[in-house]
Amino acid sequence: MNNRTKRITHAAVIGAMYFALTHLQNLLVPNSATMAIQFRVSEALCVLALFTPAAIPGLTIGCLLFNLSFAGALPLDWLAGSFATLLACGAMRLLRRFPLIALAMPALFNALFVGWELAIFLGDTGFTMAAFWLNAMNVAIGELVVLYILGWPLCRFLWNSGTGRRIFEA
Repeated sequence: MNNRTKRITHAAVIGAMYFALTHLQNLLVPNSATMAIQFRVSEALCVLALFTPAAIPGLTIGCLLFNLSFAGALPLDWLAGSFATLLACGAMRLLRRFPLIALAMPALFNALFVGWELAIFLGDTGFTMAAFWLNAMNVAIGELVVLYILGWPLCRFLWNSGTGRRIFEA
């Protein structure tokens, strides 16, 4: 299998895992992956951007497909959430030599984009800076918890066991 085919396959599998995990979580614990304060377990997969550039399109498409398929998604969620994921994973890839800093990128980008979206659609009086900062903080906390509590151990496992190298560099 050539490198292009491997990357496309990796991206597809990563996207499918993100999509399936998010739907499964939402089924088992309703609204835990979709509200203002969310702990989307599938976001831990963002650590895969430290191992392969295929994670960037894979996670972005997985996020996009979930947001398009979830009936309760806000009107701009497919755009704001997916764009935040694209930027976060791209930044993580660039910062892969500094993994503890890289893990904060989903919190940063989702706080900005999803916080903006939530402030527009969930605010009683329309967009306000107070609503933006409150939503941004809530989104960032959820992302940080998931990335450092679930993502960091996943990352360490993939490094220490050599699994990440075997899967993505083989």
